Amino acid sequence: MSNKIRIGSHVSTRGGFIGAARKSEGIGARAFQYFPKNPRSLHIKTPDLRDARACAAYCEEHDLASIAHTPYPTNMGIGLSRGEDHYSLTVESLLNDLIIAEACGSLGIVVHFGHLKGEHVLKGYQNIIQCMNDVLSAWHGQAKLLIENQAGDHGDMGMTLEELVKVRELADQPEKIGFCLDTCHLFAAGQWDIQHTDDLIEKGTALGYWDNLVAVHLNDSKYGSGSRKDRHARVGQGMIGTNALKALALSPELNGTAFVLESEKGEDGTHREDIAEVLSWS
Repeated sequence: MSNKIRIGSHVSTRGGFIGAARKSEGIGARAFQYFPKNPRSLHIKTPDLRDARACAAYCEEHDLASIAHTPYPTNMGIGLSRGEDHYSLTVESLLNDLIIAEACGSLGIVVHFGHLKGEHVLKGYQNIIQCMNDVLSAWHGQAKLLIENQAGDHGDMGMTLEELVKVRELADQPEKIGFCLDTCHLFAAGQWDIQHTDDLIEKGTALGYWDNLVAVHLNDSKYGSGSRKDRHARVGQGMIGTNALKALALSPELNGTAFVLESEKGEDGTHREDIAEVLSWS
């Protein structure tokens, strides 16, 4: 297998899941991300399994890795604060996403760490762990729940690698949980000194974070370190810059991970140019 970075981008599922896979392969990608259903709703979707299986077969044939991204309203941190019905829907929605991802042959579903507003932060962490337990107790597939670090724009929760490692450790079935690292979020949260990426690598190693890293959102940042602003920029066109992103992406600890761009598209309406740029690094 080539040692090239497994890089791709978030793609539309217009044309189905198989359409998303074909679009990705057509722009030179080796990985891609998609929404398993409407990204603005927790409404349960009955997937077209024929389409999903065709996607899985195509990805296997063309050596494409894929991940699904859960809908934006998904918040594991709120627990029962919005009522039992909403909590049940959150759990059912995450299970629905896992089922779709599994059918598509995907590595897992990316879910934001979550947050709880107000003074009950400890309860927020407990809610996240309980939500993961309730989802994964009913899940027996290969696709994993991939927790994504947060920039801090919604509060203090989920900004550090330590938090992600700890909630996974405290879950009933940690083997079903992995991580998705967002580089923009990590930088914006003030958790990555881009002049000393080796320190970040050492920290992740000591925590055991890299051992469970499945995917990376390779995003530059429109704002500076510690800004807590979740605003992605194209690779090399933001405050992180090419050198730091390259140093992180080429670290042996991240080898084999699925990298996904979530930034603006190029003039041709795709991420082809940025994918080629990242592939040139290795």
